[in-house]
Amino acid sequence: MWLRDSANQLQSYKSLLRPNASSDSLASLFRGAINLHSRYILSSPYCNAFGPPAEASLTEPYNPFAGLGSDFVVPTPDPALVFECKYELDSLAAFLQLSADYHSGTGDSAFFRRSAAWVEAVAAVLNATDALRGGLLEADGSVAAQVYLFQRFTATATETLINGGAGSPVRPDTGMVRSAFRPSDDACIYQLLVPANMMFSQYLEACVPIMEALNEGLARRMTEAAVRVRKGIEKFGKVNHRVFGEIYAYEVDGFGSHNVMVGTSRADRRRERDKANECAGAN
Repeated sequence: MWLRDSANQLQSYKSLLRPNASSDSLASLFRGAINLHSRYILSSPYCNAFGPPAEASLTEPYNPFAGLGSDFVVPTPDPALVFECKYELDSLAAFLQLSADYHSGTGDSAFFRRSAAWVEAVAAVLNATDALRGGLLEADGSVAAQVYLFQRFTATATETLINGGAGSPVRPDTGMVRSAFRPSDDACIYQLLVPANMMFSQYLEACVPIMEALNEGLARRMTEAAVRVRKGIEKFGKVNHRVFGEIYAYEVDGFGSHNVMVGTSRADRRRERDKANECAGAN
């Protein structure tokens, strides 16, 4: 069960959500998924995919090593529960998305009041992301001690992280949150993944009204984090493209390096070609 994928699969049913306490309703399916996400995040907030819970009672034995294999991960995940432990910011944001979708579709605040695990899971999300707002390097250029490391023995560069599993250096004071991997499960080149930070900020803020009635202090932390990330995106997440002008980058490091993802329509390619010809003529 990938946190992101399961949240997205259910999001397609959001328009059909109605308040319903029945255990065989669509609303109950959302509640079950939120509860399961909460349990998984509390056990391993930096992991992205999990095996079935014990109550699934599968007839075939689950092989936990199918995903983890020989991966070196810090903190060490529970192999009886975790299928893969690639830290992806959008996975944590997906838990918030699922929660916000359920609340907006049903108006059911009582469910969250009954679920102590949900409040604890949101706190775990904030703790995990706060720990990844800093940089990777010490003043002397060495890699600082990290709360999360990932290395995989592989011939594919996108399946592992450089710097002993820490990833590429990033500026420590951007306000954005690092992500080791992309939603595609490929390693980030620059760990400040702009779309994931956008998603995280949006759904963190969307869950504040739920949390305000449960824990005011945590609700304030959520608001502050959402604002801090948004400000970081506006300050460090934009670049000037030679054809399209100011756009949001896909990934940045805060030092000036970035990846961009732009459209590839025929008109876009024509503009790119014309601009390249213009630059060549000027030189």
